[in-house]
Parts: sequence; C-alpha cells; structure tokens
Amino acid sequence: MSFVNTFTARIKDDSRRRGSGATTGSSRNLKMRTYKPRTPGLRHLKRPIEDHLWKKGPFRPLTFAKKRTGGRNHTGRITCRHKGGGHKRRIRTVDFHRLAPGQHTIDRIERDPGRSAHIALITNNATGRKSYILAADGLRAGDTVQSYRDGIPDDLMAAMGGRIDPGMLAARTTTKGNCLPMHMIPIGSVVFGVGSKEKGGAVFCRAAGTYATVVAREPTTKSVIVKMQSGEVRRVSKFAAATMGIASNTTWQHRQLGKAGRSRNLGIRPTVRGVAMNASDHPHGGGRGKSQGNKAPVSPWGTPVRLFLPQLLPPRHSFVPVHYVA
Repeated sequence: MSFVNTFTARIKDDSRRRGSGATTGSSRNLKMRTYKPRTPGLRHLKRPIEDHLWKKGPFRPLTFAKKRTGGRNHTGRITCRHKGGGHKRRIRTVDFHRLAPGQHTIDRIERDPGRSAHIALITNNATGRKSYILAADGLRAGDTVQSYRDGIPDDLMAAMGGRIDPGMLAARTTTKGNCLPMHMIPIGSVVFGVGSKEKGGAVFCRAAGTYATVVAREPTTKSVIVKMQSGEVRRVSKFAAATMGIASNTTWQHRQLGKAGRSRNLGIRPTVRGVAMNASDHPHGGGRGKSQGNKAPVSPWGTPVRLFLPQLLPPRHSFVPVHYVA
C-alpha cells in the first residue's frame, strides 16, 4: 500500500552567491509517494509521483544494449571506483538536435534509466517517423510540439500578414516543449536543453528539473547570454537551439532509495571511508579507533585534496566565457 504524503523540503535559492556559506532559501511543499513500512526497506522509501509514465518497455528500434565495464579499462584495471553490477539497461537514442520541422504528437512519456529527466516518444505528423526527445515538465501524451530551427513556417508567416510580428510570433511559438533558436526566444524566458553553437545539439540543462534563463542579446557578437541555476553566465550562439520550459521530473532530487539494495540495482557500489581501512589500503587507515593520524586529507593514492576552489581554476573552454554572479 502506498500513500501520497506532503513534506516540506528546503530548496536552496538559485540566486545565492556561488561558493558562499550562506544557506538562505525558501520552503515549499512537495508531494512524494511513501509506503506503509511492512518491511525495513519501505520505511524510508520516497519516490516522485509518476502516474502518467508509460508502464511498459521502450520503443525498441530507438534503443541499443548497453555494455557494462564495471569501472575497468581495456587492461582490466579499475579506473573508476564504485561501479559494478546493476540491472540490465538499454540506451535510448535521444534526439538532442530537433532538426525535423513540423508538428509532432507526443505518444507517451517514458522513464529513461540512463538519465534523471523523462523522455517523450514523438511522431512526426507529416512523415510518421518516431523519435525520443527530452520531455518538458507538464507535457502529457497527446500534446503537440514543434521545432523552429529551420525558420518560421509559411502558415505562421501568412497568419502574421507576411511580416514578422514579435508579439504574435512569441505567442504562437513559445509554448513548453517547442524547440527554438536563441534569437527567437524572448528575454526572461525559461529554457532547458540549451545548445552552444549553430547546428549543434543540447549540451546544457539536460538533467531533471534544470533550466536556464535568457538574460540578454549581443548584436555585435551575434550571441545570446543565458544564466544557469548556479549563477553561471554563458554566452552561446544566437543560432543555437533551446527548448521552452523546465526539464521534467522536478522532484527527482528529493527521492530516497530507502535501502542499499536499490543503490546496487543502479550499478553503484559502496563507498568506504579511508579511516575505516587498514594502513595498507589507504593513507588514512590504521591506528586505534577513529584516528586519521593528524594528517592532511589525501586521496587513496596520496594526492592532496581540498586545496583548490572551482572558482580559482581557469575555464575549461576558452571559447566560452564563464562568470559567476549573485
């Protein structure tokens, strides 16, 4: 027997300064599914309410089997710890480019084991071709979405009287789930699945509940400035695409697995503290009791940790300026 309970979750303010110790935020009520504790594994289990999701398997032609490595490279040595086991998976081929124009009908909303956000199976009304896309929060089966990466359709241009009417264009195109070039998105809009370059796919804000805000346009550099939830500001091409709305499954971060076995089913192996190991297994190991030996924290291979802050490191991509704002 399951119950739908409402509990208060502390949501961090998106506008807080990155790296500061402030914990200001607001509280809101979230509805999660809990279960009667018939077993110890159900007592702390909390799941998002996903009654609208497809209950059967995926669309097989758009999937392929996932090969597991167990965190090992071609020589058999472990290069990524805490990986191994887990349930069999099939990788869903998700269309991050959204290049096909025209109306698309959503057949169903599905759960993707390879990502936190939900995906939608859509059918092109003109060609009948099916594809997977990232689902926006609030989309349901039977809704229609459209991509405007190839430009404004002829029927919409005729409805505007042969010339571009900014107000009518925004009203007809900026609905959740639609994919638009950045120069067609109004300032202040909330988007997800943001691309960085022309003819490229979505690279930012693809996880569950993530989004970015369109801040400004730069006519001189032909770029658009977007602000991430972390406060990071990025400059992307005005011909890059983004999807209107927020990535689906917004309550995913508040789930509780309830027991260690569910983590193992996800392919996650246990993480053991260094002070709990022997001296031969970790620099923090050995000794009597919970003793680290008054040593600086290091990795299992002796590399010092906690010495550099992310804000002090240079940007990973020189062609994309990175700034942090309040």
